[in-house]
Amino acid sequence: MSRLTLIHLSDLHFGRPVDLDQIGAVVQQAPGLEPDAIIVSGDISQRGRHGEYQRGLIFLETMQATAPTLLVPGNHDVEWWKSPFGLLGRRAPYAKYRTYFGEELTPTLRLPGLVVAGALSAHGLAAGSLTWNQRDLTVKGHIPASETDRLAQLFAAEPAGTAKVAVLHHNVLRGEISQRMGMAHWASAQRRLDATGADVVLCGHDHQEGAGQLPRGTVVSTASTLSDRTRGKRPSVFNVVRIDGESVQVEHWRWDRAAEEFRPSDSHVFARAGEGHGVVGAGHVA
Repeated sequence: MSRLTLIHLSDLHFGRPVDLDQIGAVVQQAPGLEPDAIIVSGDISQRGRHGEYQRGLIFLETMQATAPTLLVPGNHDVEWWKSPFGLLGRRAPYAKYRTYFGEELTPTLRLPGLVVAGALSAHGLAAGSLTWNQRDLTVKGHIPASETDRLAQLFAAEPAGTAKVAVLHHNVLRGEISQRMGMAHWASAQRRLDATGADVVLCGHDHQEGAGQLPRGTVVSTASTLSDRTRGKRPSVFNVVRIDGESVQVEHWRWDRAAEEFRPSDSHVFARAGEGHGVVGAGHVA
């Protein structure tokens, strides 16, 4: 297969925290990277306000001129107080988001040799996201077994050699500085994601860049934020993910404020897990 290039962004936080200089630099620099797709793994807004979504929509439409785009919601995009624990139904928390970005919360993007599948980990105040830590209320995410089952079935139906990419908001690997997992019941989530057959999982939420692998070989790309809320006040980072028949490369593009541009920084190369490393129905692993 020919090499595929993805630009992976996350946590833009349109609203007070957004860094518009960084947004402008991404718009200017993206065409030169010749991406096949541009992926935003959630938190396009800060407070889920109309103006924030409107600015986010303009950004996505601008990026669409460079390459097809895909967005999934993050915890800041969920108006959970409109239906805590889903007591008033599941539509209300995402109604405003859907007004701007469409009905589908878990979109799928198919291109020659590539399938990118969105997954929903941002549920707000929900039973599956609860932990014993009060700080986690409405912040933690979870990915239900039905969601990983759906991903496994979708990927299993793709032609051999297709690069399979899953996208969700909450960080799948532990943050280096925060030492926090993005999801409640993270061990189960890791096992089930690792068994879907995905070559790569794209996520964010932790506001620090990262790259690693799950035990069965699935590569994880964690993008930072394009806002003033970076972990440890580190420079912002977006990731460029390159996939070929044998490997997955995650390259961090780090913000250089003096130069007012992002520059390639550290890079991580992993062996591609290969066909058949996933198991259909593995979503039922405890």
